[in-house]
Amino acid sequence: MSFAKKIIEWYHDHQRDLPWRNTRDAYKIWLSEIILQQTRVEQGMPYYLRFVDRYADVLAFANASEDDILHLWQGLGYYSRGRNMHKAAGIVRDMYQGEFPKSYVELIKLPGVGEYTAAAISSFSNDEQQAVLDGNVFRVLSRYFGVETAINTPAGKKIFTQLAKDNLDRDYPALYNQAIMDFGALHCKPKAPLCGECELQLDCFAYTHGMVADLPVKIKAKKSRNRYFHYFIIQKDDEILMSKRGASDVWENLYEFPMIETSEALEGLEITAHPEFLALFGPEVTISLLQRNKKHVLSHQNIYATFYSVLSSRDLEQKKVNWNYVLLKDLDKLAKHKLIFSFLEIAKL
Repeated sequence: MSFAKKIIEWYHDHQRDLPWRNTRDAYKIWLSEIILQQTRVEQGMPYYLRFVDRYADVLAFANASEDDILHLWQGLGYYSRGRNMHKAAGIVRDMYQGEFPKSYVELIKLPGVGEYTAAAISSFSNDEQQAVLDGNVFRVLSRYFGVETAINTPAGKKIFTQLAKDNLDRDYPALYNQAIMDFGALHCKPKAPLCGECELQLDCFAYTHGMVADLPVKIKAKKSRNRYFHYFIIQKDDEILMSKRGASDVWENLYEFPMIETSEALEGLEITAHPEFLALFGPEVTISLLQRNKKHVLSHQNIYATFYSVLSSRDLEQKKVNWNYVLLKDLDKLAKHKLIFSFLEIAKL
C-alpha cells in the first residue's frame, strides 16, 4: 500500500469534524486557512464562526471597514493577516465580480495568500492537484522518509516540495491533503508522537533509526530583540486618550494608549526624567505606576510594557496628530492589539 493510501486509511478513522471541511465554498475555506496561520484550531474556531456569521460572503467582508475587520480579529495576533484579508476581499469584489477564485494561479495573486494557502484552497474547493506543505506535512515527510535537510533552507524547501508532489494522491488530492495535515497534528506530533500505536512505524525512517526526536531539522532563528514600551492612561471626564499606530511597525493601524519607547528598561517612575516625557507632559504632572514590564512575545521581538496613570493639565491631544480622546463607552468598539486588550480586561476602565 502506498504512503498516501496509508495516510488516507488512517484519516478515515481519526479525522476531526471541522466546519470548513463540510464546504466547497472557497471563501469560507480561505477564511479558515488564514485564521489558522500561526493559530491553533481550538483558538481559531470561534473566530472562524464569528467571521462567517458576521460576513456570510466575500462581498460582505470586502464592504466592511478595515477597523471592523481588525476589531473582530482582536486577540488573534499577527494583525497583518486581517489587513491582507481585507485587501484580498476587495480585489475579489472588484476584479472577480465577487466570485472567490478556486485555481492556484489566481489564488496566489491575492495578498496574504502564499504557496501553502493557495494549494490548500484550490485542492479543498476544487480538487486541484496541489500538494500542501505546512509544518505538519514537513514533520510527517521528514520523519517517514528520513530527510535530514533543514526545512527552513532553500535546499530543504526544494526537497520537500518535490516530495510532497510525488506523494500526492492525484485521484483524491483534497482528501489526502486533509489526511496528512491531521496525521501531523494529531498523531505524528512535534512532542510525544504516537509512534507506539502507529500503523506506519515499520516503514518510518525516523522510528526504525531512533531519530523521531531529531526530525525535522530546523535552523534556529535569530535572537529576538527587546523593546520597552511605556503606556500612559490619561482620562478626562468620561473620555480617555487613545493613539492609532501608523505603518512600518508592529500592530499597524491598531489603537493603543499614548506611548513612549525607550532603549532600555526603566525602574519605578524613571520615565518622568525622559526628554520625550518632559516635552509631552512638562514637569507639572501627576503619575502613578499601574503595571510594570508586562512581557509580550512577537516574532523576533520581546515587548516589555509598563502602564502608568497620568494626570496633566495640558491639551495632550494636540501634541500628536494621532492622539484623540474617545468616550469610555466607545472604547470596546476600537480595534486594539492584545497588550492593550489584556490590560483593559484587568483594569476595568
